[in-house]
Amino acid sequence: MSIPFTVEKVLNNNVLIGNHEEHGEVVLIGKGIGFGKKRLDPIDYGTYEKLFVLKNNNEQKQFKKLLTYVDEKTIDLANDVIYQIANKSGHSLNEHIHIALTDHIAFAIKRFQEGFDMKNPFLLETESLYPKEFVLAKEAVEMINERAGIELPEGEIGFIALHIHSALTDRPLSEVNQHSQLIGKMVQVIEDSFQMKVNRESVNYLRMIRHIRFTIDRIKREEPIEEPEKLMLLLKNEYPLCYNTAWKLIKILQQSLKKHVHEAEAVYLTLHLYRLTNKIS
Repeated sequence: MSIPFTVEKVLNNNVLIGNHEEHGEVVLIGKGIGFGKKRLDPIDYGTYEKLFVLKNNNEQKQFKKLLTYVDEKTIDLANDVIYQIANKSGHSLNEHIHIALTDHIAFAIKRFQEGFDMKNPFLLETESLYPKEFVLAKEAVEMINERAGIELPEGEIGFIALHIHSALTDRPLSEVNQHSQLIGKMVQVIEDSFQMKVNRESVNYLRMIRHIRFTIDRIKREEPIEEPEKLMLLLKNEYPLCYNTAWKLIKILQQSLKKHVHEAEAVYLTLHLYRLTNKIS
């Protein structure tokens, strides 16, 4: 016989905090699940629609606080969006997404209703860096628009894609945002150095920013990298502008990440810059 949940606290008619001998404290979601319930009342399996665990005490407090200013309709919508993301990604999500993305969706809807359009300057970079997450985010925005009867701006796809990437990789959203903004800053330096507007849909651009993304990960992990000295000297002499710009980018990485960057990174960045600025496939 299955062990039932017991009610710890009713948050609203459709959401409550429950306790379970095996799972500990959990959030249970279901139509009318909290109606008329009191603390320690049993809740059997099958009487709720969704369940998730917030193991961190701080996150439990954040979620409870969230429900004081987000209406039940938006909570239901956000939970359906999150479950759609989980199902379509085929991966488990960090449970913090229930707080972070619900909060984001609530404010996105409020911004739209108040006529405030929040621009996303890193939309193209986000789509290029996280293509799978971007597709999931686009579907999420379509669901939000349909259910809420609104038309969120395209930039919201990028913001939600970062939430999804954070939840899939167990990386804090602040770190994911920092890396996206860092790459955007580096692209601006490239445009200034070469006095050109980069075609953000080109294959070479996509290759370059994905390389930068993996470079950031490599730097943070402090991975060693092979030093191709002969190639470095050749590139420095043959393509000085590309090489010097590569070093500008390395200095930005060092300042932002507070980590040592191997000289060899200049070689690979120089090659990407040469392909990008000379339109070589």
